[in-house]
Amino acid sequence: MQLNPDDFETIRQTRDPRFDGQIFIGVMTTGIYCRPICPARIPKKENIRLYRSSAEAAEAGFRPCLRCRPESAPGTPQWLGSSHTVSRALKLISHGALNDGSVEQLALSLGTGVRQLNRLFVEFVGASPIAVANNQKLHLAKKLIDETNLPMAEVCFAAGFSSVRRFNAVFQTVYQRTPLSLRRVRPQARGTLSDVLQLKLHFRPPFDWPAMLRFLAFRAIPGVEFVGENTYARTIIVDGKPSVLHVQFIPHEHWLVLSLPQLNAGSLYAIVERVREMFDLKAMSHEIESVLAADPLLRPIVLRFPGTRVPVAWDGFEVAVRAVIGQQVSVKGATTLVSRLAQAYGKTSEIGAEYGLTHVFPQAEVLANATMEGLGITTRRVEAIRLLANEIAQKRIRFDGSMSTEQLQEALVAIRGIGPWTAQYVALRALGDPDAFPDADLILLRAASDGDSPLTPKQLLSKSQRWRPWRAYAVLLLWRNYAESKTA
Repeated sequence: MQLNPDDFETIRQTRDPRFDGQIFIGVMTTGIYCRPICPARIPKKENIRLYRSSAEAAEAGFRPCLRCRPESAPGTPQWLGSSHTVSRALKLISHGALNDGSVEQLALSLGTGVRQLNRLFVEFVGASPIAVANNQKLHLAKKLIDETNLPMAEVCFAAGFSSVRRFNAVFQTVYQRTPLSLRRVRPQARGTLSDVLQLKLHFRPPFDWPAMLRFLAFRAIPGVEFVGENTYARTIIVDGKPSVLHVQFIPHEHWLVLSLPQLNAGSLYAIVERVREMFDLKAMSHEIESVLAADPLLRPIVLRFPGTRVPVAWDGFEVAVRAVIGQQVSVKGATTLVSRLAQAYGKTSEIGAEYGLTHVFPQAEVLANATMEGLGITTRRVEAIRLLANEIAQKRIRFDGSMSTEQLQEALVAIRGIGPWTAQYVALRALGDPDAFPDADLILLRAASDGDSPLTPKQLLSKSQRWRPWRAYAVLLLWRNYAESKTA
């Protein structure tokens, strides 16, 4: 579907950052494609073509601009709303599904055929799954060349290329120069391979990241997570070993800085994408808020809290365990119990001591057989955690995007001790589905009511239809508005 330049002319002329990464501009006179915020001279409308994704622009024969660096754009949201199959496929691709696997395997994991998957990608993304995957590899590699001092071989494999020869050939074809020649003209990189790897991850404004950090701080697991004024840090497992990621938001800028010490570069691809998901960096706030503000109930809340994003957990199993433990106890009480669990069964970590980080949250294989005695967790909750851990260890429950929200919720509810609310909350925090909606949530039933009496789940579900496909954002807005109204 060709985009009409007339519909985006004001955006182009004003270099509106809200649309950065949502459209790409192919300039026919130069053969280059750019972001709408490109500082170069704005080309004439008759000399451009607009594209929905960088992959579509690349497939049309344009090469990336070296000034605005399309690889640094916030990216297209994985959940396109129009096709859940494409949404799930994009998430799997962003996690490296096509680095080692095939399109046939990808289609099989999604329950569809190769021909149908290719057709859907061309319809909704403008490029095939392979083209999207190749474009992502190229963009990450270019970003690593510009922003780090990683050796070229490390850049190659970190970005998902299978060989240095292929890596060099792609850069020669796309940029008409070698990777090394691109690095010679780049600005001073951050960090070194032996020190700390740092990357800028961009987002579209507005983004109320202080509110997201407050949300995370209230739920942070001592010893596993740390939240500061403008930072977030946590322990993670990389290639079977404890490590730490650190995120710093830069006031008045449209990016965060991701720092990863002592990292095997081959794991970088998946980590970068997961951090983007965690902080909902690909969200298009202007589009989301225009839909929600059409509802008289949400309009004043949207105007009060612009740039609300959905905080997605680093690990789906971790947030699921927390949700199970948190049933019928306070958030702070659940935090204490989860911290005890992490210290009793998680691997110890010497990295991140400056943030008070001492343990990595235990993996499913460990808790599937753990007694969890003496931690203060009830017998019923222990049983539910074990059953959950076993389902995840056996890969019958997956948080990688291969299961739809509905499939995940159904699998979770089938576990004794996990109810609909817990399953819905886990889907919201683990998958990052923008339409995930816990219709049985007691706070939402009160917050969404126009009167003094709370809604019923059926009434809330009916009312929420006008908020689709952005109901998860409505949840965050209603939760926050209700909490602040009670403390005012």
